Amino acid sequence: MYITRIAKIVMVTCLAVFCLLVAFNNLTDYDTNHLFVKRVLSMDTTFPGNKLMYRAVEHPGLWQACYWTIIAGQLVAGVLFLAGAIRLWQVHAAPREVFNGAKGLTVAGALAAFLVWFLGFMVIAGEWFAMWQSQTWNGQDAAFRFYMTVLAVLIFVVLPDSDLEDAAPGKPSTKPAPKTAAKAPPKRSRGTAKKAPTKAATTKKQTLAKKNVAAKKRSRAQTSTAGSTRAAATDKTEEES
Repeated sequence: MYITRIAKIVMVTCLAVFCLLVAFNNLTDYDTNHLFVKRVLSMDTTFPGNKLMYRAVEHPGLWQACYWTIIAGQLVAGVLFLAGAIRLWQVHAAPREVFNGAKGLTVAGALAAFLVWFLGFMVIAGEWFAMWQSQTWNGQDAAFRFYMTVLAVLIFVVLPDSDLEDAAPGKPSTKPAPKTAAKAPPKRSRGTAKKAPTKAATTKKQTLAKKNVAAKKRSRAQTSTAGSTRAAATDKTEEES
């Protein structure tokens, strides 16, 4: 359906806005978010005396590198989502093969976002640097919401789309109208009765019949008169002779 395609484009656009906004916040509020990375990597708020402290990173240069890696991943995900939404919009009214084949950029954006918030925050920060032990600098809950949203949208977007059943609003349908076979005129069977004559025709026939009868009567009367005249003439002749 048309609305399904539009919904997919809107959702991908929302993911693009989210990723780009997070990256923008990290750049404009650099120190605050850099402090978060520093605390997580140094592991100074984990359980005291835990045996994972050998993994802690104390070098400021590595803190900077990790932070910029996170920002870069967020920017890449946002740009890919934005490019994917634009690409889907360009082919939103195309046949299903074209629209389904235009989802590659969206899938790539979802992969980049998954690497940032699942691999980066849940696996590396959460497990390797034991962020789950910290009551202060713990971003696992937020990361979980982020990558689950990305996965939900990804599943919806990659579902195969069928051809549009109706034309997009405001646009005429591009599908040709189905051809219908011309109906042949019904054949009249031999046993089919003729149509009944109309009232005018019946009246005309009756009038003609009456005229014929009157003409026949006149003819008979004339014939009878002529016969009587001849008979009378014959009798007079016989008398004179």
